[in-house]
Amino acid sequence: QVQLVESGGGLVQAGGSLRLSCAASGRTFSSYDMGWFHQAPGKEREFAAAISRKSGRTYYADSVKSRFTISRDNAKNTVYLQMNSLKPEDTAVYYCAAHTGRSWNVRADYDYWGQGTQVTVSS
Repeated sequence: QVQLVESGGGLVQAGGSLRLSCAASGRTFSSYDMGWFHQAPGKEREFAAAISRKSGRTYYADSVKSRFTISRDNAKNTVYLQMNSLKPEDTAVYYCAAHTGRSWNVRADYDYWGQGTQVTVSS
């Protein structure tokens, strides 16, 4: 089992950047593939990015590809999401989660969610 805490959200102007962090507790962090999801008001929680256990593979939703970069530091038990060229439509609560299923972009294939961090992009 792993506990996750996100941080780094905030208010930024369109075109700006933010770096989200997700700190994990427990000694099993490096055994999990990890993902980031985002949920805008009134919408479903959607996949943004994922990374394999040893950072060999990364996956991105089309909406964030080439703008967001997921990375991890297993020595620090932390996964990151670097968000560049932010758009107002990126406004959402961002969650990290541990991947425990088969599909990278399916919410049900993730467990141990964090509480989320709010990202607001002004136009």
